[in-house]
Amino acid sequence: MRTRRRCLLGLAAGALAVTGLVVVPGTAAAQGRGLDWQPCPDAKGVDCATVEVPLDWAKPGGEKIHIGLARRKAKDPDHRIGSILMDPGGPGGSGVDVVKQTEVFTDQVNARFDVVGFDPRGINTSTQLKCDTQLSQDAMNARHPTNQAEFDRLADLNKRLYDSCREHSGALVDHADNLHTVRDLDAVRQALGERKLNYLGYSYGSLMGQQYAEVFPHRIRAMVTDGNMDHSLRSTKDFMFTETEPVEKNFLEFAGWCDRSAECALHGQNTKAVYGDLREKAKAGKLVDPQTKQPIDFYSLSQLAFGVNSPQGWTRLATNLKALKDGNGVLDMTAAADVSENPYPAIWCSDWGFGVKDFAEYARLRGALAKKFPNIQWSPYVDHALSCVGSPVKYTNPRKPLDIDHAPPLVMIGNVHDPATVYRWNRTAAEQSGAHLITYEGWGHTAYHPGRSQCVNDAVDAYLIDLKVPRDGLSCPSLEKPGVVGTQSMEPLTAGPYRA
Repeated sequence: MRTRRRCLLGLAAGALAVTGLVVVPGTAAAQGRGLDWQPCPDAKGVDCATVEVPLDWAKPGGEKIHIGLARRKAKDPDHRIGSILMDPGGPGGSGVDVVKQTEVFTDQVNARFDVVGFDPRGINTSTQLKCDTQLSQDAMNARHPTNQAEFDRLADLNKRLYDSCREHSGALVDHADNLHTVRDLDAVRQALGERKLNYLGYSYGSLMGQQYAEVFPHRIRAMVTDGNMDHSLRSTKDFMFTETEPVEKNFLEFAGWCDRSAECALHGQNTKAVYGDLREKAKAGKLVDPQTKQPIDFYSLSQLAFGVNSPQGWTRLATNLKALKDGNGVLDMTAAADVSENPYPAIWCSDWGFGVKDFAEYARLRGALAKKFPNIQWSPYVDHALSCVGSPVKYTNPRKPLDIDHAPPLVMIGNVHDPATVYRWNRTAAEQSGAHLITYEGWGHTAYHPGRSQCVNDAVDAYLIDLKVPRDGLSCPSLEKPGVVGTQSMEPLTAGPYRA
């Protein structure tokens, strides 16, 4: 499937050694005693249960925590294949809540599998990782420093936030990395009584699947990761640049549509020039909301402009930009999504370890972004590179290329215009793992959902049910159309940096 990277085997072992993880048998609860499924009190037809796992997988006899589960039983039990586990992403997304609230899979898969959502450690119905809410908000608000003093304040807030997490959650704050979650996944597989794992991971859940395949390749029946992370990114700069690249490309698509289409409020006015003028006014503190007269800074304007990533909202975005240009009208801010929340810095920082030394380095990175991507200049996702500045969270899951040996065929899905888990990451993860990549040529974040792309869904269903791998190079056409709300993507209910 790929050229084997034998030299990386030592690195894989080293990654486990860094975290202190060792391969040990599962807990008693995960070795066949079964699960105490009970009807979920807040979801008709859904059962809930928990699995007990070690807080520290290097000390399986020590303190325990629990992992929450929710299950919808197979609708055709006579032809049931087994259980399929899913995670919606985040970090911070709740698989339990998603399974309670909606049908994740198509009817064909729902008929043949028990669908089980799980909450990763620290989240929702699992043992929770609790941190001070105000400190979390203050740290997020401080991620745009303009001098060294503000940079130092951000570092102090990140440290205080970590201290609050430790105060409220104890040692869990130091055992929240994805390598622990991988071990939890395998404990859940055993508790479900499944000899091999069936898994669907969206967005951040893709990292769970990728690293499970590295540690337990022989325990997989079928694995789909939709919207893939690239855990081989070499630097903070790589992260910031790859996250901003698709937003710039999507802006150019929007500007081209506006300049061509009479239905765009900026038609005939040179959309790139209009936005450039607004951007520079925002940077200079001279852009105001035409109704409230409150200032709109560069980051607020950029959040509004993030609407370029959804063609179904382009007409609304253009109307907003025209209102700002003309200085009159009412802004419809529903087009701007808050994508900068990171509720679990312990997870993010232990998995990625992105660092920025000081304000001078930050200023150089931001200047390089503006030069490389002259129109949009920034993406809200860039802020996550500052989550770990000053934080004592230990970087325990070192970034490196995937090294997966002896796994069955794996399937990945990537969206060409995805501004979160960008298409470049999906290509890289597929090349490193040898996975079969399904390309969705459209927009939005993740692609496999009931009622969306029949092309994607049919390929995934055939793989999950019959283990039929997609043909090489499978590419599915886009469904989204500018200004047509009915073509919007149907994305999973995720929470955290990589939510829709």
